[in-house]
Amino acid sequence: MRQAERAIFDLRRGLPILLRDTDRSVLVQAVEGLSDDALAALQALAGSTAQLVLSRHRMAALGRTVDGDAQALAFESLPACEALRELAWTRGARLPAASTARPAERCEDAAVRLLARAQLVPAAIACPVLPARAAAAAAEVADGTLLAVDVSEALRLCQSGSGQLTRVSEARVPLSEADDSRFILFREADGMHEHVAIVIGERARWPDAVPVRLHSSCLTGDLFGSLRCDCGEQLRRGVAAIRAQGGGVLLYLTQEGRGIGLANKLRAYGLQDEGLDTIDADQVIGFSKDERTYRVAHEMLEALGIPKVLLLTNNPGKVEALQRAGINVVARQAIYGAVTAQNQRYLHTKANRHGHWLHDLLNEQGEPASDEPERLPAPGRAPSP
Repeated sequence: MRQAERAIFDLRRGLPILLRDTDRSVLVQAVEGLSDDALAALQALAGSTAQLVLSRHRMAALGRTVDGDAQALAFESLPACEALRELAWTRGARLPAASTARPAERCEDAAVRLLARAQLVPAAIACPVLPARAAAAAAEVADGTLLAVDVSEALRLCQSGSGQLTRVSEARVPLSEADDSRFILFREADGMHEHVAIVIGERARWPDAVPVRLHSSCLTGDLFGSLRCDCGEQLRRGVAAIRAQGGGVLLYLTQEGRGIGLANKLRAYGLQDEGLDTIDADQVIGFSKDERTYRVAHEMLEALGIPKVLLLTNNPGKVEALQRAGINVVARQAIYGAVTAQNQRYLHTKANRHGHWLHDLLNEQGEPASDEPERLPAPGRAPSP
C-alpha cells in the first residue's frame, strides 16, 4: 500500500493525485488549500469539468440526507474556489439550485476517505480523465509529476485503519505524578503518527489486571490547560491513579480532536463558539461524531504483553473496542476532570450524545462522583448503567 500511503502526503501538500479503477481514472485534489489556478490546471489535464465530492456528514449539514458514504456534486457553472470552500465546511452554506448530486463512485469515495485519513477537510475536487487526455496524464505519472494510485489499494488503506506499529525508542522519563515512568514510542507503518506507551512502576508489582488508560492527545488541554475540555486533568489524574494502584500503562494516542486533527478541531471550536455542540460542529466540517479507532491501542498492549486490564475510562467505545480485539477488560474505573463553566456543555454532550459514563459527575444533586472500579460483564453484554 505504499502508493496509497504516499498519496496521503501529496494530498496534505496540496498536490493532485490520480486514482485508477478498472475502467476509469480520476484526478482528485483537496478543496482545502485549492487555488483557482490549480483548479483550472486540473480540469485542463483531465479534459473534464470538476465535480465536488463531499462526505455524507457534510451533505447532512447541507440539508441532504443521503445513502452511502459520499456524494458527487455537479454544477451548471462550477463555482470559484472560495465558493467551493464555503460548500465544503462553512456553516449556513446552501447548495446552488443548479446543482445535482449522485452517489460517489469508487475513485471519488476513495478521495474523500484519503482526505479524512490525512486529517484534511473531507471534501475533494474530482475530474474524470477523458480518453483524449489519458496519454497526457500518463506522461505526468511517468515523469514523477503526478502520483497514480490504484483505487482498491487506497480503499484498503482507509478501511484497514491505523496500525502495523514498530517499536522505535524508549527512555526513562520521571513525571511529577509518577517518577518511576518510562516512555516507549511506537510508529505507524505509513509514517503518519507516533504513539507513546507510558509505563509506570515496576512490572513485577503491577496488579493482575493491569491499570490502563487510553488517552487521545489534546494539545490545547494536555499542554496549555484549555478550559474547553477536561483532557489535561484526565491525563494527569490518570497517571496518578495508575501509580497509586501499583503501576500500569497509559497509552498516549495521537488522535487530536477525536481523530480529525488539530486544524479541524480549531475549525470545530469556531463553530462551537457560534452555538453548535462538539458533535454537530464536527459534522459541519464533514466528519462523524468520532473518527477514532483503537487498533493501535490493541497492538501496543499486545507488544507490551498485557492481555488483561482494568481500564480507566468514561468511554464505553474504548471498552468495547478492546474487548472486540481480544483484550480482557475485567473492570472499568472512572477518571474525571473538573466541571467548569467553559466545559460543562462539552461534558453534557459527551454524556448525552456519545453515551459516556459521566452522569455521576454531572448529576444535579452535587454529590461526589465515585471513581471506584466497576466490574464488567463478559464481552457482548453491556455494563450496568
